[in-house]
Amino acid sequence: MKLDLYKINSFTDDISKGNPACVIRLKKWLSDDVLLKIAKKNAVAETAFFIKNKSNFHLRWFTPEIEMDLCGHATLAAAHCLKSILDYKKNQIIFETLSGELKVGFDHEYYLMDLPSRTPIVSHLPEIISESLNILPKEVYKSRDYLLVYENENQINNIKINKVIFDKINLDPGGVIVTSRGDNCDFVSRYFTPQSSILEDPVTGSSHCSLTPFWAKRLNKECLVARQISERGGALKCLNNGNRVTISGKAKTYSVGKLRVN
Repeated sequence: MKLDLYKINSFTDDISKGNPACVIRLKKWLSDDVLLKIAKKNAVAETAFFIKNKSNFHLRWFTPEIEMDLCGHATLAAAHCLKSILDYKKNQIIFETLSGELKVGFDHEYYLMDLPSRTPIVSHLPEIISESLNILPKEVYKSRDYLLVYENENQINNIKINKVIFDKINLDPGGVIVTSRGDNCDFVSRYFTPQSSILEDPVTGSSHCSLTPFWAKRLNKECLVARQISERGGALKCLNNGNRVTISGKAKTYSVGKLRVN
């Protein structure tokens, strides 16, 4: 059996930037074991699989290790695949997911994802995470992920993770966000996942489900411009909508190919 395989870079209009995701359209679900093997073979942070379900689409996300409950950049990639490659005609895509119904709209080159808000609360820093960091944060919060707040963008750029120590903690399916106010935007961030083949995620849509309500309250503004300052980097527009957030970004198709599944 051959499947179409689309590799798409999310949160960028530069083919060498953003967060790469693989997108695969299925006619029927394969076993979870096969989906996981495909994701591992693709060797990117997330592979999105979708199936047409009446007027909507059933969407699932797999890392090389596990199935995820939410992935922003692979959702954006799936929407880009449908709209820009497969010529989907409607003005909105509705995905049925483990995180409920997710809607994606369009505004010129931007894909607007309606995602659940995850307001972080004050927390303490686990000792293992503290020992793995070369720079300690000034504040610690927790939602699905740990959110560590720093003084400035320079500190975010200079953070290093000791992976040997970091991998001793199990945050499945979460990770660690490091963030500060940005020099040329409202805020910047980076995202790290323990026990993962890819330590630092290039651009993380789901982390902005926590970052958006946090910075909206701190900066007293609902519309925010964000950058994730990984090596590849990416840009996001964020809108705080109470118990929902709108995360917007561009996407670029990197390659289109075929995948053989035995």
